[in-house]
Amino acid sequence: MPTSAPPPSNYPTRSEDLIGRLNSVLTPYETKLKTLRELKNQIIGNRTKKLAFLKLGAVPSVVSILSSAVAENGGGSNLEFNEPVIIQSAAVIGSFACGLDAGVKAVLDAGAFPLLFGLISHPNEKVVDASARSLKMIYQSKLAPKYDFLVEKNMDFLLSLLNSKNENVTGLGGSIITHSCHTSIEQETLSEAGVIKMLINLLRGSLIQRDASLESLGAIIKENPGVISKFMGPENGRALNVVTELMKDRYPRTRLLACMCLIHIRNASLRYLQDAGIKTKLILILFELIDDPGQVGDEAPFALSSLIAEKEDLQKIAFDSNIVDKLCNHLEKGSFQAKRLQGIFLALADLCSKLEFCRDRFLSLKAFNFLTNVLTHDSPEVRAAACICLKNISRSVKNLSAGHFMNETVITPLVRLLQDTCTSVLIAALGAISNIVVDFTVHKSKFIHCGGVKQLVQLSKSMDSTIRVNAVWALKNLMFLVNSMYPETSVQEQALALVRNLVDGPMDSVEYVFAEEGLLLNAIGRQLQSASKVEVLIQGMYVLSNVASGNELHKEAVMNQLFPPAGSDMQTILIKFLQSTDSRLRTASVWALVNLTLTSPGANIRVMKLQSAGIVCQLKNMVNDPCLDVKLRAKTALGQSMMFGDSSMG
Repeated sequence: MPTSAPPPSNYPTRSEDLIGRLNSVLTPYETKLKTLRELKNQIIGNRTKKLAFLKLGAVPSVVSILSSAVAENGGGSNLEFNEPVIIQSAAVIGSFACGLDAGVKAVLDAGAFPLLFGLISHPNEKVVDASARSLKMIYQSKLAPKYDFLVEKNMDFLLSLLNSKNENVTGLGGSIITHSCHTSIEQETLSEAGVIKMLINLLRGSLIQRDASLESLGAIIKENPGVISKFMGPENGRALNVVTELMKDRYPRTRLLACMCLIHIRNASLRYLQDAGIKTKLILILFELIDDPGQVGDEAPFALSSLIAEKEDLQKIAFDSNIVDKLCNHLEKGSFQAKRLQGIFLALADLCSKLEFCRDRFLSLKAFNFLTNVLTHDSPEVRAAACICLKNISRSVKNLSAGHFMNETVITPLVRLLQDTCTSVLIAALGAISNIVVDFTVHKSKFIHCGGVKQLVQLSKSMDSTIRVNAVWALKNLMFLVNSMYPETSVQEQALALVRNLVDGPMDSVEYVFAEEGLLLNAIGRQLQSASKVEVLIQGMYVLSNVASGNELHKEAVMNQLFPPAGSDMQTILIKFLQSTDSRLRTASVWALVNLTLTSPGANIRVMKLQSAGIVCQLKNMVNDPCLDVKLRAKTALGQSMMFGDSSMG
């Protein structure tokens, strides 16, 4: 049977034909109305179709039709078709904006926003309803314009929305508050205007009104004890009881929003919600909501995390309710959307942040293997959450001693994350590494072999101060754990060598060891006091030598490390190093003296201190040292010291 030939490449597709019908001035209103319905039906819930029609310029076409219909409607002509066209145009605009930022941007760029707001006061209730629905879709996006509550006419308009009998209009009012209320001034302005009481009254309304009210109440009371006290006050009746009852609502989203309201109250003021029964209910309801297949299930673990973060009593209740086991079982069920996975790991991280038995329980389950696997997850948010969880689990001295973390399964992906392009992942990975490298076992060399120390040194030079500080902390924990029972001196030696190279350069490079109030420099000083292996001492002295080549502040900092203040239990170590049988340590030590005695404003005082400590006398003995390097550097240091006159030479 013969088949028809394919259309030529320049023949319009069905989608292009649809847009053509919308754009044509010859298309009658009946056909445009039908075409708008066809477009709406094609894009509802279909991201691919939305993007395809966006590329064809569908949104400006629809907004143009809406604008024309509004203008004609205002003139009173052709009402029979204008109002249905307005309704369908508004619905199409809302569909493009729903869940798609690219759609919201196109809608805003085409000028739909003021048109839709103008239609909220339209006499036709169906027009109002369609416009309110579309505006709610837009306000779900961060791209939506911020509403200024501090302008009186704006507040009056918002109050009129909340007083409306149309549930979508009151829902729009709630969406505006949720999107735009972020500062304490905005919260207090809304509270003073009576918005809280209006929202409480809406809690007994329809599902749309309840959810919008709960969400906007959360925005108004969040982290604001003053507003919360008004919410809990007698003028608002039994508002807390109403919200608490809604935790048991049949609709998952309503239950989640009610829980989040209560969490905001609890987090802002500990004097509320002290009842253990309510705390347990909150935890169990939030866990149950994680099973929801939609957006509620994605948001529930974040709410749980917010509830238990930094609260040992709630973490204990969660543990007693088997939440650690239940969350870990969730991980083993199968694949999740990235957001839900991120939330579960953050909740586990908070559970394991303070209580040792929570960490022990997590490590006893198979979920630890899953945790290490997701360190390579495609989502940066999931990778960061996994690192935060690992950081909190590795706070345990007992588990560090058991060597649970310093193995290739953990270390290799963690070190790779030190090159991650996402800053939040980098910071989270550094936090985990700072804990893990404290490992009391004899396997720190694995971290070196993976290139970990080299990466830390590079990150300690980062332009981002948070990355820089975390890298310095990790270096300090890796290299300078003086209480370690079995320190790997080869690791300390290599790490010190890298720091030596780090500060060997321009004056600015010396500043790296002064980060975080001299954390690294002080740790080097302690290491020089306690280390027994000469290779570690050599590298430590070369670090001090490079620092001493800097400015006066740098030189004085080195003097403070070599000559502890009076009353300190630390001893002057320099004489011992200058008398060492190892010529390499003698050379490194004399190099430091060369840099300390160079002519500079504070050199005279330093030379006097060296003289009183017996260092200059020791230098005189070293001018005939069998090692040529030592001999030459000793003569240089002695010559520089003598430039300040015999009075300082004794």
